[in-house]
Amino acid sequence: MKLWFEKAGIRAVRTVAQTAVASIGTTALLSDVDWVMVLSTSVLAGVLSLLTSIGGLPELQDTNKG
Repeated sequence: MKLWFEKAGIRAVRTVAQTAVASIGTTALLSDVDWVMVLSTSVLAGVLSLLTSIGGLPELQDTNKG
């Protein structure tokens, strides 16, 4: 179970970072960034990533084969 949380957490953090970068990248100027929107969208993406990981993680399937 600890390994699942580690792998799912890594995926969620990556998803949050990617979503934040994508959200920030949609604005023309850094001063135009809606930081509340970036934060809320990124957190939601992280939660969705964790929920999706419940369905299974390819990283764990690879370790079970060996």
